[in-house]
Amino acid sequence: MKSASSLYVGRFAPSPSGPLHAGSLVAAMASYLDARAHQGQWLLRIEDIDEARTVTGAAQDIEAALHTLGMRWDGSVLVQSQRKQHYRDACDKLGSHVYACGCSRKEIADSRLGVATDGAAIYPGTCRNGLAPGKIARALRLRVPDQGREGEEIAFEDRWLGRQNQHLASEAGDFVLKRADGFWAYQLAVVVDDAEQGVTHIVRGADLLDSTARQIYLQRLLGYPMPSYLHVPLVRHTDGEKLSKQNGAQELDLTRPLDELHKAAEFLGLKTREITTATEVAAFWELATSAWQYRLEQLQTQA
Repeated sequence: MKSASSLYVGRFAPSPSGPLHAGSLVAAMASYLDARAHQGQWLLRIEDIDEARTVTGAAQDIEAALHTLGMRWDGSVLVQSQRKQHYRDACDKLGSHVYACGCSRKEIADSRLGVATDGAAIYPGTCRNGLAPGKIARALRLRVPDQGREGEEIAFEDRWLGRQNQHLASEAGDFVLKRADGFWAYQLAVVVDDAEQGVTHIVRGADLLDSTARQIYLQRLLGYPMPSYLHVPLVRHTDGEKLSKQNGAQELDLTRPLDELHKAAEFLGLKTREITTATEVAAFWELATSAWQYRLEQLQTQA
């Protein structure tokens, strides 16, 4: 493990669409422990770029919950909705890689080109060479390399899941940078924010694994350094569906923070005899940091 804090900057970036739940705590814990294990910085970013989904007061509730759980971030909290000019500047920098798209979601779905692993319909490239007569611009898309061309296949090493690769043309297609509703898209915002905050290590849930190749491609086009990635398994309902605010995930019981921390640690494979002895939140984090280091060593041995 690296020991100098200047070499490691991590972050937790929740969306304020509701309170923290068991799934978001697992992601927060993993990113926090990784930063602590590296003696690095841990930043907090509120990803409210999708303002239509933002719940009033949720950001403040998330910050209060993290404090109750004993998680302290470094520096001020970055808020995406306050950074629209940064995303506009980055989009302008991409130049001819960006084009206007006039297609509706139904038109894209009707093309039957396929569905990406994140569930979105793959864009067939209808507007690549300009808008068709009668069409008006709805969104801005980023042009990815054609199948088999240089840079079309993105490969990276995930610290939890091992070697990953994705063919952008066939598995993602040209993707949205600015949405039809006028909001900047997650893919662009997160890349800009990570670069400008100096994030070196990204630890997050495996639901965002499919986004990583697109983000790496954007990093390359914008001249940003590529962070290290680690995607932890998802907490799921009994029916196998991802636990999320949209499908009724219960908020954490913050009257019993230590119980919530123990459950998240167990899910991450950190439930050691020593951790179960922790009766105070501060003691839990000390023991969990050592357990996290050991867990990562196990993963490296299995690779």
